[in-house]
Amino acid sequence: MTAKEQSTRGTRKVMEGKVVSTNANKTITIEVERLTQHALYRKTIRIRKKFYVHDENNEANVGDKVEVMGTRPLSKTKCWRLIRVTEQAPQE
Repeated sequence: MTAKEQSTRGTRKVMEGKVVSTNANKTITIEVERLTQHALYRKTIRIRKKFYVHDENNEANVGDKVEVMGTRPLSKTKCWRLIRVTEQAPQE
C-alpha cells in the first residue's frame, strides 16, 4: 500500500495473527492472541479471538503469521483484509 492510499483511507486498525483455517474461497480465519489482566484477581490471562479475513489471492496457508487491516464490511462476518504474510509456516 502506498503512502497516498494510507492518507486517503485514514488510520485503520492493524492486527497480527496466526492462520487457523483456509477452507473457504478467498477467506481465511485467523486467531489473535493478547494478554490482559483479570478485573478482580489481577492474574494475567491469555485471550484468543477469531476473525474472518478477506484473502483475494488465496496466498495464506494454515500456520502462517499474517498482518490484517480493518475495512468496510465485505460480508456478514468479514470486515478485515489481508495486508501481507509476515512469516511462512514451516513446510512438512
